[in-house]
Amino acid sequence: MEIFKVIKPSPTLAPYIKYYWILRINAATPVTERVLPVGCVHLTFHKGKQLFSPTENSMQPRAFICGQASSFFDVISTGNIEMISVVFQPYAAKAFFPMPISDFHGKNVSIDELGSNELADLEKQITDNSDDTRCIELIESFLIKKLYLFPEYNLKRIKATVQEINLQAQVSTPQLSDIACLSSKQFNRIFTDYIGATPKEFVRIIRMQRALYTLQTNFNENFAQLACECGYYDQSHLIKEFKTFSGYTPSEYLSVCAPYSDYFSTF
Repeated sequence: MEIFKVIKPSPTLAPYIKYYWILRINAATPVTERVLPVGCVHLTFHKGKQLFSPTENSMQPRAFICGQASSFFDVISTGNIEMISVVFQPYAAKAFFPMPISDFHGKNVSIDELGSNELADLEKQITDNSDDTRCIELIESFLIKKLYLFPEYNLKRIKATVQEINLQAQVSTPQLSDIACLSSKQFNRIFTDYIGATPKEFVRIIRMQRALYTLQTNFNENFAQLACECGYYDQSHLIKEFKTFSGYTPSEYLSVCAPYSDYFSTF
């Protein structure tokens, strides 16, 4: 049995949180999943058995922050799965965690490593509570307290650049730094601090997500046309990037997966 639920954040947190998701799987046999870069930082809690990462040859932490990824990775279930995850807006994790978000790049960082008593207490409350609605309330209470302590001036700059990336299939770093009203050097530093990836890397991730969403809405899209629509130089560029981010060529991917964009899909 598998249950997957997506929950929208409260109006106060909607500018900062894309959504919450809850997953339960009674896994009598191991379940394997390939995870692609999605452009968003996650805060995840395992209430059931943790997932094993063959890439890192280790178990995921019980509760952790998943930073921006630059490539795919696989996870394998080790028993019944019960997870709750907070998916932050691409620019917004910085509002809740004081360190550079780039510190989480390519990592699953256990909340134990952050030395936060508040996060440790939140983990315990969620682990001890079987009511999904109450767990989301506890998470939102924690996030709202953090939010009121955060100065927003740079967040607004980075949010504006992310919105431009979402709208434009092709956009350059100089264009983005102009939108942020920052010098190129300042922009790269602040963007990486907030997003957890460099501007160029983030644009590549969102380009891939755009291609997935295009295929999701038009499964029979011609690859040459797909490359053009999504901002790739040509079909060869599309294939190379697909391979980097998914481990498959587009044709291979479509033969084993239903295309789906976690980034551009709305709930």
